[in-house]
Amino acid sequence: MKRDEFSGFFGVLVATVGSAVGLGNLWRFPYLVGQNGGAAFILIYLAFVLIICMPIIVSEFIIGRRTQANTVKAFQILAPGTPWSLVGVMGVIAALAILAFYTVVGGWTFDYLVRSVMYIFSKPDVTSLEQQFTQMVTSPVRPIVWTVLFMGVNAFIVMCGIKKGIEKYSRIMMPVLFLMVLILVARSLTLEGASAGLQFLFKPDFSKINTKVVLAALGQAFFSLSLGMGCLITYGSYIPKNENLNKLAFTTGISDTLFAVLAGLAIMPAVFAFGVSPEEGPGLVFIVLPRIFAQIPLGNVFAVLFFAILLIAAITSVISLMEVVTAYVTERFKMKRKVAVALISVFVTVCASFSSLSQGVLAHVKIFGKSIFDFFDHLSANILLPLGGFFIVIFMGWYLKKEVVYDEYTNKGTLKGTLFSMSYFILRYVAPVAIAAVFLDLILR
Repeated sequence: MKRDEFSGFFGVLVATVGSAVGLGNLWRFPYLVGQNGGAAFILIYLAFVLIICMPIIVSEFIIGRRTQANTVKAFQILAPGTPWSLVGVMGVIAALAILAFYTVVGGWTFDYLVRSVMYIFSKPDVTSLEQQFTQMVTSPVRPIVWTVLFMGVNAFIVMCGIKKGIEKYSRIMMPVLFLMVLILVARSLTLEGASAGLQFLFKPDFSKINTKVVLAALGQAFFSLSLGMGCLITYGSYIPKNENLNKLAFTTGISDTLFAVLAGLAIMPAVFAFGVSPEEGPGLVFIVLPRIFAQIPLGNVFAVLFFAILLIAAITSVISLMEVVTAYVTERFKMKRKVAVALISVFVTVCASFSSLSQGVLAHVKIFGKSIFDFFDHLSANILLPLGGFFIVIFMGWYLKKEVVYDEYTNKGTLKGTLFSMSYFILRYVAPVAIAAVFLDLILR
């Protein structure tokens, strides 16, 4: 049976950008920009995306497309009889760990979208909005119901396959997502006092640039682009042999960065126009922004628009994580896709339910001193992802033969390998040091 694959460049692009664009782009990136030197931080972030992340994206694509296998089997094919397949196993575990808490936040987003449609956020009362958010996340039933519905949407898309599922719906969702963000940007920029938000985002303050800021930029670039979690290896396995991997990596990185900047333009001018502190983290999304929407003309329309954007971003990220696990299970156990997705969805929903309950009735249950929700977050973001990324660049730069890497990079010599030498140098010497620095920074905080 012929393995499913993407139809072409645009199909791969919308899927990989969808994987990269997530909830973090919509609140974490703008916050980091403002706190770490504005435009200076953006320039450092962009430099890391172009110089370090691009070669890593290409590397993951190469591993996937060369083997046309799931993230575990890919390493078994390229390095038979060695422990390298554990890197693939790490990717599958990381995907499951992220799904265990990320789907809960997806459920919250689903809940808030419906409540926006029902015009519940009509009063600009911060105390009331804080109480509503707390009641929602600590409820033993309501967030789990929304998590189940959210999982159902993702499971349906993944069950449909690569071309008829992930690609088909990404082709619809990603252009709609960018269009909706542009509408929100236009509205945010027309608010009185919006210029302060623009200054917050784009006025360079090089005095704030230090080692911590540089590491923050590298860490955000690394995690935003879904590196080290098996998503790009898995998607790479569905890329047609004639596609230019370097071009795909470049377009993916730039598109993700563009979306992050647009998210900042959509949120921060509004935040400053109403004199709100940007240092709210998740609260910025679920507490502060509903307050702002309640105070502007047609605010409810923009509330619906915003939470629809959040929901689409969450879905496109989750389906890529689901596919990492699905590809492994279907190929390892010779299982039908629909059965595999159903089993994975049930398992993830159970884990997510515990994560959700840890915000309320199971708040007393701790794993290494953290709530269940925070444990899954910490395990994935602070341990598995940087480790996975580190071992991938070591594998590509030091284990896999250079001829094999070059052969796939140039599509068997049909493309010019203009940037290959520089990319290969980065993989061997620069990327391992950079990832190790981020990892040490994360664990020593």
